[in-house]
Amino acid sequence: MTKAAPDPRAVREASLDELERLGLPLPPAGFPLVWEPGDGVDLRPTREIEARVAVLHVVVARCFGMPTDLAMGWLLNSHLVEAVTPPEWQFVVGGKGDHRSFVLHYDAVFALAWLLGLSRHLDPVAVPEDRLMQQMPDLPGGESFESWRSRSLVAPRDAVEAAVLLDLYYCLDWAFQEVESAGRPVPGEINANAVGQRRWALEWAVVFSGPYHDRAPGWEEVDLSV
Repeated sequence: MTKAAPDPRAVREASLDELERLGLPLPPAGFPLVWEPGDGVDLRPTREIEARVAVLHVVVARCFGMPTDLAMGWLLNSHLVEAVTPPEWQFVVGGKGDHRSFVLHYDAVFALAWLLGLSRHLDPVAVPEDRLMQQMPDLPGGESFESWRSRSLVAPRDAVEAAVLLDLYYCLDWAFQEVESAGRPVPGEINANAVGQRRWALEWAVVFSGPYHDRAPGWEEVDLSV
Protein backbone atom coordinates (compact mmCIF):
# COMPACT_ATOMS: atom_id res chain seq x y z
CA MET A 1 0.00 0.00 0.00
CA THR A 2 1.40 3.37 -1.02
CA LYS A 3 2.11 5.72 1.86
CA ALA A 4 3.07 9.37 2.02
CA ALA A 5 6.86 9.58 1.90
CA PRO A 6 8.41 11.43 4.85
CA ASP A 7 9.83 14.94 4.55
CA PRO A 8 12.92 14.37 2.38
CA ARG A 9 14.80 17.33 3.88
CA ALA A 10 14.33 16.11 7.44
CA VAL A 11 15.41 12.62 6.38
CA ARG A 12 18.48 14.05 4.65
CA GLU A 13 19.46 15.97 7.78
CA ALA A 14 19.33 12.72 9.74
CA SER A 15 21.42 10.98 7.07
CA LEU A 16 24.06 13.70 7.21
CA ASP A 17 24.13 13.51 11.01
CA GLU A 18 24.88 9.78 10.67
CA LEU A 19 27.70 10.47 8.21
CA GLU A 20 29.19 12.94 10.67
CA ARG A 21 28.90 10.41 13.48
CA LEU A 22 30.82 7.91 11.37
CA GLY A 23 33.51 10.47 10.55
CA LEU A 24 32.65 10.49 6.84
CA PRO A 25 32.70 13.51 4.50
CA LEU A 26 29.39 15.15 3.65
CA PRO A 27 28.07 15.41 0.08
CA PRO A 28 28.32 18.83 -1.56
CA ALA A 29 25.58 21.42 -1.37
CA GLY A 30 22.84 20.59 -3.83
CA PHE A 31 23.36 16.83 -3.55
CA PRO A 32 20.07 15.49 -4.97
CA LEU A 33 17.24 14.33 -2.78
CA VAL A 34 15.98 10.80 -3.42
CA TRP A 35 12.35 11.95 -3.50
CA GLU A 36 10.37 15.18 -3.35
CA PRO A 37 7.84 16.53 -0.82
CA GLY A 38 4.42 15.08 -1.50
CA ASP A 39 5.67 11.88 -3.13
CA GLY A 40 4.30 8.47 -2.23
CA VAL A 41 6.37 5.43 -1.32
CA ASP A 42 5.80 1.69 -1.40
CA LEU A 43 7.77 -1.54 -1.62
CA ARG A 44 7.64 -3.86 -4.58
CA PRO A 45 5.31 -6.84 -4.09
CA THR A 46 6.68 -9.25 -1.50
CA ARG A 47 6.82 -12.19 -3.90
CA GLU A 48 8.82 -10.11 -6.37
CA ILE A 49 11.38 -9.27 -3.66
CA GLU A 50 11.47 -12.92 -2.60
CA ALA A 51 12.11 -13.97 -6.21
CA ARG A 52 14.92 -11.43 -6.59
CA VAL A 53 16.66 -12.50 -3.40
CA ALA A 54 16.36 -16.17 -4.41
CA VAL A 55 17.83 -15.51 -7.85
CA LEU A 56 20.74 -13.56 -6.38
CA HIS A 57 21.29 -16.34 -3.86
CA VAL A 58 21.67 -18.79 -6.75
CA VAL A 59 24.03 -16.41 -8.57
CA VAL A 60 26.24 -16.11 -5.49
CA ALA A 61 26.12 -19.89 -5.02
CA ARG A 62 27.39 -20.32 -8.59
CA CYS A 63 30.32 -18.08 -7.66
CA PHE A 64 31.23 -20.55 -4.93
CA GLY A 65 30.99 -23.71 -6.96
CA MET A 66 27.33 -24.63 -7.36
CA PRO A 67 27.21 -26.78 -10.52
CA THR A 68 25.55 -25.26 -13.57
CA ASP A 69 22.99 -28.04 -13.97
CA LEU A 70 21.88 -27.81 -10.36
CA ALA A 71 21.54 -24.03 -10.55
CA MET A 72 19.55 -24.18 -13.78
CA GLY A 73 17.41 -27.03 -12.46
CA TRP A 74 16.58 -25.14 -9.29
CA LEU A 75 15.56 -22.01 -11.18
CA LEU A 76 13.46 -24.03 -13.65
CA ASN A 77 11.74 -26.08 -10.95
CA SER A 78 11.04 -22.93 -8.96
CA HIS A 79 9.58 -21.16 -12.03
CA LEU A 80 12.01 -18.29 -11.56
CA VAL A 81 13.67 -18.21 -14.96
CA GLU A 82 11.71 -15.09 -15.94
CA ALA A 83 13.07 -13.34 -12.84
CA VAL A 84 16.67 -13.89 -13.98
CA THR A 85 18.23 -10.99 -15.91
CA PRO A 86 20.18 -11.69 -19.13
CA PRO A 87 23.61 -11.04 -17.51
CA GLU A 88 22.68 -13.33 -14.61
CA TRP A 89 21.50 -16.07 -16.97
CA GLN A 90 24.72 -15.91 -18.98
CA PHE A 91 26.69 -16.29 -15.79
CA VAL A 92 24.58 -19.10 -14.36
CA VAL A 93 24.55 -21.06 -17.63
CA GLY A 94 28.01 -20.37 -19.03
CA GLY A 95 30.05 -18.61 -16.36
CA LYS A 96 30.22 -15.51 -18.56
CA GLY A 97 30.69 -12.10 -16.94
CA ASP A 98 32.70 -10.58 -14.14
CA HIS A 99 32.86 -13.25 -11.45
CA ARG A 100 33.96 -10.69 -8.84
CA SER A 101 30.96 -8.44 -9.48
CA PHE A 102 28.56 -11.34 -8.98
CA VAL A 103 30.24 -12.28 -5.69
CA LEU A 104 29.47 -8.76 -4.45
CA HIS A 105 25.75 -9.50 -4.76
CA TYR A 106 26.03 -11.11 -1.33
CA ASP A 107 25.48 -7.66 0.16
CA ALA A 108 22.49 -7.05 -2.11
CA VAL A 109 21.04 -10.30 -0.74
CA PHE A 110 21.64 -8.93 2.77
CA ALA A 111 19.73 -5.74 2.00
CA LEU A 112 16.83 -7.60 0.44
CA ALA A 113 16.75 -9.96 3.43
CA TRP A 114 16.48 -6.92 5.68
CA LEU A 115 13.56 -5.61 3.61
CA LEU A 116 11.82 -8.96 4.04
CA GLY A 117 12.39 -8.94 7.79
CA LEU A 118 14.82 -11.86 7.62
CA SER A 119 17.74 -9.80 8.92
CA ARG A 120 17.69 -7.79 12.12
CA HIS A 121 19.81 -4.92 10.87
CA LEU A 122 21.42 -3.28 7.87
CA ASP A 123 24.21 -1.59 9.78
CA PRO A 124 26.34 0.46 7.33
CA VAL A 125 29.58 -0.46 9.09
CA ALA A 126 28.88 -4.16 9.78
CA VAL A 127 29.13 -7.28 7.65
CA PRO A 128 26.03 -9.41 7.04
CA GLU A 129 24.77 -11.50 9.92
CA ASP A 130 26.24 -14.98 10.28
CA ARG A 131 22.79 -16.51 10.08
CA LEU A 132 22.00 -14.91 6.70
CA MET A 133 22.63 -18.08 4.69
CA GLN A 134 20.35 -20.04 7.01
CA GLN A 135 17.57 -17.61 6.10
CA MET A 136 18.02 -18.29 2.38
CA PRO A 137 16.77 -21.30 0.35
CA ASP A 138 18.73 -24.46 1.15
CA LEU A 139 20.09 -25.10 -2.33
CA PRO A 140 22.30 -28.12 -1.46
CA GLY A 141 19.33 -29.70 0.32
CA GLY A 142 17.04 -29.13 -2.66
CA GLU A 143 14.60 -26.86 -0.81
CA SER A 144 12.18 -25.43 -3.36
CA PHE A 145 11.33 -21.76 -3.69
CA GLU A 146 7.79 -22.33 -2.41
CA SER A 147 9.02 -24.43 0.52
CA TRP A 148 11.45 -21.67 1.43
CA ARG A 149 8.67 -19.08 1.26
CA SER A 150 6.59 -21.18 3.65
CA ARG A 151 9.53 -21.63 6.02
CA SER A 152 10.82 -18.08 6.02
CA LEU A 153 7.58 -16.37 7.12
CA VAL A 154 8.72 -12.97 5.91
CA ALA A 155 7.57 -9.75 7.56
CA PRO A 156 8.33 -6.94 5.08
CA ARG A 157 9.58 -3.66 6.47
CA ASP A 158 7.48 -0.54 6.44
CA ALA A 159 8.02 1.40 3.20
CA VAL A 160 8.74 4.63 5.06
CA GLU A 161 11.44 2.93 7.13
CA ALA A 162 12.95 1.53 3.94
CA ALA A 163 12.92 4.96 2.27
CA VAL A 164 14.77 6.49 5.22
CA LEU A 165 17.46 3.82 4.99
CA LEU A 166 17.69 4.28 1.22
CA ASP A 167 18.48 7.97 1.70
CA LEU A 168 21.21 7.06 4.19
CA TYR A 169 22.77 4.55 1.79
CA TYR A 170 22.51 7.07 -1.05
CA CYS A 171 24.69 9.43 0.99
CA LEU A 172 26.94 6.63 2.26
CA ASP A 173 27.63 5.48 -1.30
CA TRP A 174 29.02 8.90 -2.17
CA ALA A 175 30.97 9.22 1.09
CA PHE A 176 32.58 5.77 0.96
CA GLN A 177 33.73 6.32 -2.62
CA GLU A 178 35.21 9.68 -1.67
CA VAL A 179 37.11 8.20 1.26
CA GLU A 180 38.43 5.23 -0.71
CA SER A 181 39.48 7.37 -3.67
CA ALA A 182 41.48 9.52 -1.25
CA GLY A 183 43.21 6.42 0.08
CA ARG A 184 41.77 6.79 3.56
CA PRO A 185 40.30 3.98 5.68
CA VAL A 186 36.54 3.64 5.88
CA PRO A 187 34.77 3.08 9.19
CA GLY A 188 33.70 -0.40 10.18
CA GLU A 189 34.01 -3.70 8.36
CA ILE A 190 32.68 -3.08 4.84
CA ASN A 191 33.83 -1.12 1.81
CA ALA A 192 32.32 1.02 -0.93
CA ASN A 193 31.43 -2.03 -3.04
CA ALA A 194 29.29 -3.47 -0.25
CA VAL A 195 27.60 -0.13 0.36
CA GLY A 196 26.87 0.18 -3.36
CA GLN A 197 25.30 -3.29 -3.47
CA ARG A 198 23.04 -2.52 -0.53
CA ARG A 199 22.02 0.76 -2.13
CA TRP A 200 21.31 -1.11 -5.40
CA ALA A 201 18.90 -3.44 -3.63
CA LEU A 202 17.14 -0.59 -1.82
CA GLU A 203 16.90 1.54 -4.98
CA TRP A 204 15.25 -1.38 -6.76
CA ALA A 205 12.84 -2.39 -4.01
CA VAL A 206 11.66 1.02 -2.77
CA VAL A 207 9.20 2.50 -5.25
CA PHE A 208 8.30 6.19 -5.26
CA SER A 209 5.34 7.79 -6.97
CA GLY A 210 5.03 11.42 -7.93
CA PRO A 211 5.40 13.84 -10.83
CA TYR A 212 9.19 13.38 -11.08
CA HIS A 213 9.31 9.60 -10.94
CA ASP A 214 9.21 7.27 -13.93
CA ARG A 215 8.20 3.61 -13.74
CA ALA A 216 10.12 1.49 -11.28
CA PRO A 217 13.36 0.31 -12.95
CA GLY A 218 14.31 -3.28 -13.62
CA TRP A 219 17.20 -4.74 -11.64
CA GLU A 220 19.77 -4.02 -14.35
CA GLU A 221 18.27 -0.54 -14.95
CA VAL A 222 18.99 0.83 -11.47
CA ASP A 223 21.19 3.91 -11.90
CA LEU A 224 23.95 4.15 -9.27
CA SER A 225 25.89 6.86 -11.11
CA VAL A 226 24.26 9.72 -9.20
